[in-house]
Amino acid sequence: MRSSILILFIFITALTASAQSHQQLQNDSVFVLIKKYFNAKQADSIYTLAGTKLKTQLSPETFKYIAQQQLFPVGQIKESSLVSFVNNKVSTYKLVFDSANLQLLMSLDEDSKLDIFLFQPCKTEAPDRLKPAATSNLMRTLTDKKVDSAARDYIQKSNTVGLSIGVLKGGIIHTYNYGETAVGNGKLPDANNLFEIGSITKTFTATLLAYYVNEGKVKLADPITKYLPDSVAANKELENVTLVTLSNHTSGLLRLPDNLANHSSDPLDPYKDYSKQYLFAYLKTCKLNSKPGDVYAYSNLAVGLLGTILEQVSGKSFEQMVEEIICTPLGMKSTAQHLNPALKQRFVTVYNEEGKATPAWNFSALAACVALRSTVNDLLIYTKANMTKGDTKLSRAFELTHQITFNKDAKLGLGWHIIVVNNVDYIFHNGGTYGCSSFLAFNADKNIAIVVLSNAGVNTDALGSAILKKLQ
Repeated sequence: MRSSILILFIFITALTASAQSHQQLQNDSVFVLIKKYFNAKQADSIYTLAGTKLKTQLSPETFKYIAQQQLFPVGQIKESSLVSFVNNKVSTYKLVFDSANLQLLMSLDEDSKLDIFLFQPCKTEAPDRLKPAATSNLMRTLTDKKVDSAARDYIQKSNTVGLSIGVLKGGIIHTYNYGETAVGNGKLPDANNLFEIGSITKTFTATLLAYYVNEGKVKLADPITKYLPDSVAANKELENVTLVTLSNHTSGLLRLPDNLANHSSDPLDPYKDYSKQYLFAYLKTCKLNSKPGDVYAYSNLAVGLLGTILEQVSGKSFEQMVEEIICTPLGMKSTAQHLNPALKQRFVTVYNEEGKATPAWNFSALAACVALRSTVNDLLIYTKANMTKGDTKLSRAFELTHQITFNKDAKLGLGWHIIVVNNVDYIFHNGGTYGCSSFLAFNADKNIAIVVLSNAGVNTDALGSAILKKLQ
């Protein structure tokens, strides 16, 4: 008998629990019914909420057996709270029972029926540090104190290491640093230390796409088959995938190619060996999960492929494009994929969610999805440029990336997500590798921007959102 109902490995977060969306509200409404039926021990009623995918995994009899033998015996759900909402799809709820705490992972299909429904033990929260983490925050202003109150909830956990925060408010920049650049070295990070920025890289890729669109080199509506080898373009599944659907996660492509693990020599550095040869081999026979343009589904594969296409269009590597089109014009001297000796000296040691040192990632064909390293100072320059109207080629590219390209459940521009925190819209992206976590959000009208970089894999979404709430 299967003891679990459906397991989904979620590689990277995309939206925060505090970023309300229509999809999250739908999940919450179904969860209310689940809680009601669970406490009434009505397995059949819960099963009526299941979608086709889940029903193919479990017959009514099997589901009833699992519910009666494994779930209902834990007692009544006394309390519940939303822990996270990942990729505008998967909700995690903490459930407090009479004698135990569990968490429920659930998501809905296009018909608002359950397609993920998994009970599992709650993650054990890391204990707090015995001493306050060191900081450069002098606590002189109200803003200083607000940032500190949010940052302490994060940095005082024993599985976090260092934290660098940038705040732009009312035209004034503040930077704050906590913890260490490496465990035990006693050295505070500063705004010039480099971190892996993870999927914030995708916004750079979107800017490159917008730049080449404005230059007339490509069109957002171009089918990707126009830029793929004939042997790959022959796959009929790909004929309606366009450049815009790669950038806004509506291509229908999987989150990751299913041959990625087969070509990884190091499980702690999963992208390093994945070459263009393997990417094209996968695309020749791949199947889409949905019709292009219809459904938001976060995809590292899609944006990695977009970068590969832009490399072909430009005749330059992803890193060269970023350097020439974005970094050099803005004076960003500490943003790169590959670090020279001087930059390496400022690169932090990185740690996983358990607080253990882990290798930084390396990339081949999928670099455009997550490969860049940067600093708070550089990302503040980048963010301020995104917030400032101008008539340069780069300014026009930034402006194009902010224009809404998808607005069904999730709201996206090119690369950027639009989230809502306390009824205020923010242009947003976050990032996560095994060893770093990042958060970037801004609202040009309110003249507020937040950059958060951590050298631990512990997610920074709650921290970034908490700072935004305190500064609004």
